[in-house]
Amino acid sequence: MNFAFIILFLFSLPLIIFYQPWVNALPPTPRHASPEQLEKTVRYLTQTVHPRSADNIDNLNRSAEYIKEVFISNGARVTAQDVPITGGPYKNIVANYGPADGPLIIIGAHYDSVSSYENDQLTYTPGADDNASGVAGLLELARLLQQQTPGIGVQLVAYASEEPPFFRSDEMGSAVHAASLERPVKLMIALEMIGYYDSTPGSQDYPYPAMSWLYPDRGDFIAVVGRMQDINAVRQVKAALLSSRDLSVYSMNAPGFIPGIDFSDHL
Repeated sequence: MNFAFIILFLFSLPLIIFYQPWVNALPPTPRHASPEQLEKTVRYLTQTVHPRSADNIDNLNRSAEYIKEVFISNGARVTAQDVPITGGPYKNIVANYGPADGPLIIIGAHYDSVSSYENDQLTYTPGADDNASGVAGLLELARLLQQQTPGIGVQLVAYASEEPPFFRSDEMGSAVHAASLERPVKLMIALEMIGYYDSTPGSQDYPYPAMSWLYPDRGDFIAVVGRMQDINAVRQVKAALLSSRDLSVYSMNAPGFIPGIDFSDHL
């Protein structure tokens, strides 16, 4: 199976190179994000309501309530969407800004975290990078959206039940939310593991060694990842991120068989 993946990757490499959207940055913009608020959210989710795995429903509900309160305090129209699965109740928290009809831009991040068995013992990750960092970014976007009314509908969604045992199933919070949408979606961005940074040489791994020909060997950049048909969207997002000037940004449009392309909120 791994050999087949390698053959497929090598076959698609010219396509990845061709579609790799090298773009120019938009004009520089002032920094508006609050590092203090980002850290506050990550600490709350990783310390106060840890663990946030599927078997810790009370902590998940406390996380959802915290997210809901932050959305409301930042002027959003907020709803809690039930995710009807065994072991619940689980809830997606949905915040709306801008027009109440017409096309949507959706930005989402899952707030649950993973658990696993090690030496026959159940262990829990703090879920700081995966994915308290994404939720922190989502809540910071809410604060910024309060300061300017978008001309298009923007929906910020905190997803429940993305991690196992729900991963790659119709019971993921993101799958339930997607199935419920009645408005056309112009763009969807999933904020996933945006908090990891390591400038040590060799700190960045890839599914295939050949990818190191195109991308850095240090985990000190933001990655924008999309499907082959999403090249224009990836270009726009990358250009906007490059305008910050504070962080390197790389992007990739690739077929779905590349591991990680469809992870988590992308299914």
